[in-house]
Amino acid sequence: MTTQHHGTRLPAFHRTWWKAPFAASVLGLPVLAMEYSVVRDHDGMGEYGGLIYSALALFALSWALPHRRALRTLRVLAAGAAVGITVLPVALLGLLSLMLAA
Repeated sequence: MTTQHHGTRLPAFHRTWWKAPFAASVLGLPVLAMEYSVVRDHDGMGEYGGLIYSALALFALSWALPHRRALRTLRVLAAGAAVGITVLPVALLGLLSLMLAA
């Protein structure tokens, strides 16, 4: 008599799951730390604190998602949104300084 196991298989882990969160963290976390220190030194968090905390939550979400291939798109979107939220104020500040210098 042969025993057969017909249980459900666990989803396969994605081998390169860490690449998108790592690239986003390398680009975004130093900028986010700089923004946080500048904002804390001047007027406190205020309305700008929501951007900082939401970017930090998106960075954490991109690392904390399960390492399955099906969640790769969500992980890349979370990491990209975190970098976008982090870099947007710095980019707008640079654009404003270029406009005022001209």
